[in-house]
Amino acid sequence: MRMSEGVEWALHSCLNLSWIETGEAMTAAKLAAFYGLPTAYLNKQLQSLAKAGILTSTSGPKGGFRLSRTLDRITLMDVVTAIEGAEEAFRCEQILREGPGGSPHVDYRESCVIAQAMRRAELAWRHELASQTLADIRKTVEGRFPLTPDNTRSWFANLRT
Repeated sequence: MRMSEGVEWALHSCLNLSWIETGEAMTAAKLAAFYGLPTAYLNKQLQSLAKAGILTSTSGPKGGFRLSRTLDRITLMDVVTAIEGAEEAFRCEQILREGPGGSPHVDYRESCVIAQAMRRAELAWRHELASQTLADIRKTVEGRFPLTPDNTRSWFANLRT
């Protein structure tokens, strides 16, 4: 399974939004400029985050995006689901029905050993992402790179758009 680059962009954008001044909104163009990303594509990711209730979006001269809840209430899984959707990564197409000894009356999604193993693996992956919040990530980043919050705020403050 491979996640789209939009997940990485969304996670970093949320973290950057956590470091700007409280109450300040940030445009998609400014957030995109921080990493040299295409504004239109990042804006689609940000809109997905807003639709999921992770960000709020305001229009107008002082408009842009803000976090809509605290970082301790946003999990990595929340962001992944907002960008990638909630659909399972592995989809059992029940090919055993067509194989020798297969039966059209059996739900192989429930009885197939491969489908069961893939479901367990996906549940473990989802559980791990759901157990980590953006507050956890922020704390780790700030512990390893203590200048990051101030550098981020300064970069946005000095940005000319």
